[in-house]
Amino acid sequence: MPSFSIQNFGCRVNQAEAFAWTEAFRKGGLRFEHDSARSDLVLVNTCTLTGRADRDVRKFIRKIVRENPAARLVITGCSAEREREEMEKIPQVLLTLPNSEKRSLPEKVLALVGRRSPGEAEGPAAGGPAEASFRARALLKVQDGCDNGCTFCVIPSVRGESTSVSEDEVLAGVRNLTRHGYREIVLAGIHLSSYGEDRVARGSHLELLREIEMVEGLGRVRLSSLDPRRTDRALVAHIAGNPRICQHFHLSLQHASGRVLEKMGRAVGPEPYGSLLYGLRELSPEASLGADVIVGFPGETDVDFALLEEFLRDSPLTYLHVFPYSPRAGTPAAAMPQVPEGVKRKRAMTLRKLSAEKNFRFRASFLGKELEAVVIRPVEDRNGQDDGRTEVGGMKPAIPMSSRSGKEAFAELLTGNFIRTRVPSCPVPAREIVRVRITRVLAGSTEGFVVQ
Repeated sequence: MPSFSIQNFGCRVNQAEAFAWTEAFRKGGLRFEHDSARSDLVLVNTCTLTGRADRDVRKFIRKIVRENPAARLVITGCSAEREREEMEKIPQVLLTLPNSEKRSLPEKVLALVGRRSPGEAEGPAAGGPAEASFRARALLKVQDGCDNGCTFCVIPSVRGESTSVSEDEVLAGVRNLTRHGYREIVLAGIHLSSYGEDRVARGSHLELLREIEMVEGLGRVRLSSLDPRRTDRALVAHIAGNPRICQHFHLSLQHASGRVLEKMGRAVGPEPYGSLLYGLRELSPEASLGADVIVGFPGETDVDFALLEEFLRDSPLTYLHVFPYSPRAGTPAAAMPQVPEGVKRKRAMTLRKLSAEKNFRFRASFLGKELEAVVIRPVEDRNGQDDGRTEVGGMKPAIPMSSRSGKEAFAELLTGNFIRTRVPSCPVPAREIVRVRITRVLAGSTEGFVVQ
């Protein structure tokens, strides 16, 4: 049986697409292979958000060509949109496919390799696998594209206008995933907060969530990202503290200097962002709050960066995704006077250090407490040892994590509020939700044990 593997780059939407493609390929008679170096067919779902993303894609393709010359490549995604002609020149490439044709990708690929097609109805938006999958959490794409036109972003030009998957199709997908044992479903979208705005009968993200929560047997839903400009009081009141929704909210903040935000085309100053964050914290004291932040945007001064750092330090955010600004050809910001690379790196390091400090304090606040968590891996063997870094508290897990041999055997869980936790053993299989007690917090990891 021919094998396939999928290498994803970038956003949760790409992950959601690959999640569904995996089952479509299986139903079409292909075997999933974790190792791309041993696959007959390698599907590369690319990203072009930053220059580094493009470089990572090229590096991976060169690696596969070198290590697995017999493999056939299928390349799709945002980087493939921008560099399609270049990628089509690679001898091993079987197919390059634009984002607009991703829905038909399984059908086209299976036809090219001489396998039966599972049909378009089982494409990326149809609810994912009906059998065991390589992921413990389900990802469901409910929206694609973006209409915002931020001056730094190339995504609208490669993903197109905002489009929403129909509510009926989303609900069918949620029911299917729930029926087949997924206890956590991640709703993904390029601009999730704009869900429903493109439809003739306008819907909303909030209305969709209310319908999803009525699905019989639903475990919990995680939101991939929120735009503060479209996260109003009604949505905050609904999601904060809601037991059906993971108390983990990631926001596309980008900056906290009003001058920089204006140059970015964000059109909203930092004050509403602060109000939103404190509103979420007040209604959900245990929530994980994350943000995307860009440093070194054209024209960002020391004063602008100081405003950003102060805002982030004083905010209730618990982690940051920090991106040094990367010029994208064809965007307005690429033509603006640029900040030196060394300054970008220094500012990024400062904020990443701040993020680590804030996240450590957040995780440490749960020492000795119990949280609900989905089982990501029931047991995993790895080489490793305690890194000896800062530890909070004296509580230890019931069974030691490591042995003198340097071998670790542990299960991995993810709490609803986004704390990845290692436990020495887990009595239930992947996908299930358990209660975990946090017993040890290190700078780079969290440990605990499953409460029977």
